Amino acid sequence: MPLETRKSYCRVCHNYCALEVDIEAGRAVAVRGDTSDPIYGGYTCIKGRQLPELQRHPARVLQPLRRRADGEFEEVPGPQALDVIAEQLQSIVALHGPRAVASYCGTHAFQNSAALAVAKAWHAGLGSESFYSSITIDQPAKFIAMSRIGVWSAGMHGFESADVVMVIGNNPIVSQYAPIGGIPPWSPVKSLNDAKQRGLKLICIDPRTTDVARRADLHLAVRPGEDPTLLAGMLRVILAEGLHDREFCERWVSGLAALREAIQDYELDFVEARTRVPREQVVAAARLFARGPRGIATTGTGPDMAPHPNLTEHLVSALNLVCGRVRRAGEPVTNPGVLGRPAPAKAQPIPPWPGFGVGPRSRVRGLGQVLGEMPTAALADEILSPGDGQVRALLCIGGNPVVAWPNQEKVVRAMRELELLVCVDARLSATSKLAHFVLAPKLTLERADVPILCDNWYEQPYTHYARALVEPPEGSDTLEEWELYWELASRLGTPIRLGRQELALDVRPSKEEVLRALLSRSRVPFDEIRRREGGHVYSEVEQFVEPADPGCDARLELAPEGICQELREVHSESLGEGFSHRLISRRLRHVYNSSGRDVTALREKGTTNPAYMNPQDLAELGLRAGAVVEIHSEHAAILGVAATAPDVPRGVVSMAHAWGDPAADPKEVRETGSSTNRLVDDEAHFDPITGMARQSAVPVNIRAAREQP
Repeated sequence: MPLETRKSYCRVCHNYCALEVDIEAGRAVAVRGDTSDPIYGGYTCIKGRQLPELQRHPARVLQPLRRRADGEFEEVPGPQALDVIAEQLQSIVALHGPRAVASYCGTHAFQNSAALAVAKAWHAGLGSESFYSSITIDQPAKFIAMSRIGVWSAGMHGFESADVVMVIGNNPIVSQYAPIGGIPPWSPVKSLNDAKQRGLKLICIDPRTTDVARRADLHLAVRPGEDPTLLAGMLRVILAEGLHDREFCERWVSGLAALREAIQDYELDFVEARTRVPREQVVAAARLFARGPRGIATTGTGPDMAPHPNLTEHLVSALNLVCGRVRRAGEPVTNPGVLGRPAPAKAQPIPPWPGFGVGPRSRVRGLGQVLGEMPTAALADEILSPGDGQVRALLCIGGNPVVAWPNQEKVVRAMRELELLVCVDARLSATSKLAHFVLAPKLTLERADVPILCDNWYEQPYTHYARALVEPPEGSDTLEEWELYWELASRLGTPIRLGRQELALDVRPSKEEVLRALLSRSRVPFDEIRRREGGHVYSEVEQFVEPADPGCDARLELAPEGICQELREVHSESLGEGFSHRLISRRLRHVYNSSGRDVTALREKGTTNPAYMNPQDLAELGLRAGAVVEIHSEHAAILGVAATAPDVPRGVVSMAHAWGDPAADPKEVRETGSSTNRLVDDEAHFDPITGMARQSAVPVNIRAAREQP
């Protein structure tokens, strides 16, 4: 059979790189970047290029598995597994109510364009509010800040037209992730180099001298966890020197005087002492950013997993707004979106709205919903806490809670406590090893998708319809994540409504039918998108910012309830005496969270998550690179493999999260890594709105391990 080359896009992470796939005898044999794609231009990463091995990996789960009483798994036919799962769910709902049935949709669930929408619709049909996702475990602060402040209807300045960009705790050159307005993660080095050639000035705020920091005009090596202090100090400089956009603030902003008062104590001497950033750099960064004239400040997961993430995001938004970094009437909206429904873009605010703390309450720490979801930080306790509303069944799709959630020992107890744990997982992960049923999913090249998640992230109206190019390996019994929910709905008789359409429950719909229902009001009709091969820029999708409505009196609120009080709390906090280091999170090029560690080419890049430290710290502790160290927090201790990293400042240890396996011997750290989340106490240090634990900037002490594995 001749070799055939087809176009697709990667779904290993959120970057969705455009691909060319070589197919021979029904199997993908090679993958490379699509050089003809108008956005990606051939860019892809080492993880995405391993899709052929992922499809036929010997450890891939290809049949539904049921855990026997002796703890071992046995294969079971898919319909039989679904029948038993549905019967158990029905019994749990009858005895304990629908809230006892929960779903957790992890990072990989977002890569299947139908999974989250169908899962949420299934929960609505069942009457269970127990829907959780990774949105509330790493960056809910972005959405909380928007709901507290409001948003500018026409959107903010973008990277493509910025004179200055400030990147805070984000390294897209490695992570292949950037929020809207940041360095585009599709070919990030080229994007950044091109922008700097046209005159862009780049400010990087990061404890490490990251790949982005090395290319920055100004790098502020902030002490981990002190982002709010640094940002408050910068904002104070901008307001004190009158560098803000007075006209914009007077017309559209409320609370500026209260915010100005709340940051008065953030004097430069105090900021320098707390952040370890020289005062001259604080002033230089504030002036460079404020004078733009166009620009944007953005954050990544680093500061959002550290203490006070909501305050950090609020201050970033405040910096953008007081400097007037918004699109004005008559300006083009560079990407109105292709897959979303049309919406007006006006030069006026959308005022604050109740985006958190509304709806059903968690039984844990009084937490409320965020973005219409229950807070994942509370889910382990919701499982372990007896009483009305206790979660007794969990459907886990695209996630690995045992290594992703904080306080790993508690998470393991919770998974074992469940009456029913169902995982859709392509391999036996640390979580699925504890499941009652493991269902085999279709992988990237075996299913159709469109990049719904990042529709508005692009700088142009771009999208890509990826067809199913190959079948799962012969003899396998697989399903897509959304199909699990449809199968359960058909057995339980609960509705699934997508937009204006309710899915029929007698005949399983095709993926195309589901996507058509989800995109029924898209700017470009789904069938037109589906006809194209490869990614495409829809230049006919145009939008310009309209003037504000006559008499519009909406305002953006810079001092909502709680913000000024939190600024005072941060100012008076202790610095974590008694600990020599702060542990921060990082990304590694060859893995994506807990995925990729069993792939040949990726294992060659490393089999552990090293504890990166400054060479002087290692020497002072009497350690050498490659030695195994003990890392102690106030909560627990883990082992790590020390690595020399001049880019890490003294007093900091940098490790990737989502490694390790509690079933492995800790002494196997060189082969399995360690879970940094074991160090996290989710009951002592957590955000009062989301319950999200401190997962970065964790105070730790380090010493040589008593035994060297």
